[in-house]
Amino acid sequence: MIALHDVSRRYASDEVETTALADIDLTVDAGEFVAIMGPSGCGKSTLLNVLGTIDRVSGGRYLFEGADIAKAPEAELAKLRRDRLGFVFQSFNLIDELTIAENVALGLAYRSIPAKEKRDRVAAAMDRVAIGHRRDHYPHQLSGGQQQRAAIARAIVGEPKLILADEPTGNLDTENGAQVMDILSELNAGGATIVMVTHSPAHADIAKRTVNMLDGRILSSARRAA
Repeated sequence: MIALHDVSRRYASDEVETTALADIDLTVDAGEFVAIMGPSGCGKSTLLNVLGTIDRVSGGRYLFEGADIAKAPEAELAKLRRDRLGFVFQSFNLIDELTIAENVALGLAYRSIPAKEKRDRVAAAMDRVAIGHRRDHYPHQLSGGQQQRAAIARAIVGEPKLILADEPTGNLDTENGAQVMDILSELNAGGATIVMVTHSPAHADIAKRTVNMLDGRILSSARRAA
């Protein structure tokens, strides 16, 4: 599904250029669950942003389902994000003024979908993560775990090919973190490809493969024993 070849990401200011990623070679097959680990500042989130086309590569090739999108126009990348990708963030990124159902429906924004189908898909996504009973509540009325489940529902309502999760349990206690990992595991078992950034060795062990990073480079990649 994904192949990065000799990818770099550099940020330049008037005085200095910083290399966030260097010589990245990474392949993720359809249906994999990959955890990315490493110390703070090692490039984990930058790599996830590159995979999600939020950040552009400075050099190298990024193949998504066989097509090189490293230099694709922004309109093409926006369509890719809309139709193929789902994002889950550490800070949930729910909109306080919208109900949970309205927040989940944002995952279908800019799609030409009949209103009834949209309602049905939102309801199905919320039921899938056991948050349907909170559809008319607002984010501040939910616990952290419930807010993250709502964020996951928003990510999956569009049936994305790839789910990118940046520290999805980072703001949660142990119990709610475990529940979120159970949901991600179930989504993966159902066919979703997941790439997750995490600091938790226990959560990384749930993934099928762990990629370790340091100083913007990949140090190792190891598959979990079956």
